[in-house]
Amino acid sequence: MVISESNESSKADLLREIEIDLLCEAIYRYYGFDFRQYARASLRRRIDNLITLENLSSISLLQERVLHDRQMMERFILNLSINVTAMFRDPGMYRSFREKVVPLLHTYPSIRVWNAGCSSGEEAYSMSIMLKEEGFSSRSKIYATDFNEAIIKKAQAGIIPMSEMQEYTANYQNAGGKKSFSEYYTAKYENAVVSPRLRDPILFSRHNLAIDTSFNEFNVIFCRNVMIYFNEELQARVLELLHNSLCRFGILVLGTKESLHFTPLEKHYKEIDAHYKIYQKQV
Repeated sequence: MVISESNESSKADLLREIEIDLLCEAIYRYYGFDFRQYARASLRRRIDNLITLENLSSISLLQERVLHDRQMMERFILNLSINVTAMFRDPGMYRSFREKVVPLLHTYPSIRVWNAGCSSGEEAYSMSIMLKEEGFSSRSKIYATDFNEAIIKKAQAGIIPMSEMQEYTANYQNAGGKKSFSEYYTAKYENAVVSPRLRDPILFSRHNLAIDTSFNEFNVIFCRNVMIYFNEELQARVLELLHNSLCRFGILVLGTKESLHFTPLEKHYKEIDAHYKIYQKQV
């Protein structure tokens, strides 16, 4: 019997998918991290990258290492974390938020903001700056969460390479910043250290959007460029979580490639900015 190359390739692909399924199931059952509903193409790329970095020959060997070596699991989480971020990233979104949302926030006695998937903290610090400049310092709290504990610790430290600050300064100015950006950090050798007054209103903590539940009611929720790495089922679950965590007339901000359109929740929101995906909950 002659086995064609295409048949062998199909079997190899099937085996690889089975190994990925088993790896994700093992991690979920042993560690509680749920990657089973992450977008498959992205998950494959990151697993392949880690196998290469660790000089392993198969996903099954990676599974064995992950289950028996906690440090290997930490490297796995770091590899799967999508940490593409910047202060005042997408300046137009922040400018739109200042112009269209801030006046609404002034009607609240206090403001609770959830920055879901905060990565290394740049977005949370950007929001802290904006709230300070708009007069909310004494009556606002920012809850910045991510599933990656190592990234949370980095965010808490508030240390950013000085090489990034030129770009961040331009972003801040284009976002409608009202002061000199240099007022918000101190240069220390090759790094910039975020001012303590920006860190004070931020509570960094671990929260896994894939498995954890709502923990408060918020006036504003930022969840930008997080769900693009989830499959449709997990996206629906996260949107429901965000919806249940948002107060009536609260503001939801998604990434530019994310949307409420064609979802069951669309009817519950008014679109404030179609391009920057800023929505206001109605019911």
